[in-house]
Amino acid sequence: MIWNIVLSAVLGLISWVLKDKSDELKRVTILLNRTREEVAKEYVTKVEVHADINRVLDRLDRLDEKLDRLMEGKHAK
Repeated sequence: MIWNIVLSAVLGLISWVLKDKSDELKRVTILLNRTREEVAKEYVTKVEVHADINRVLDRLDRLDEKLDRLMEGKHAK
């Protein structure tokens, strides 16, 4: 009789621990999925990257032209 009570208590404790860990795993999984969704909103598209690179290249071209004019002015003197 005592053995049945002890065995039932141990199985009940093991069941409770497993249920608790299962619930925690579900919670962490949900949080991970939400985090992935939030991070994905911040990704840059290829179009945006190409537009930014083109803006930088255009500015570099203008700077190059200004340097060329400056160098031509110094050589002309």
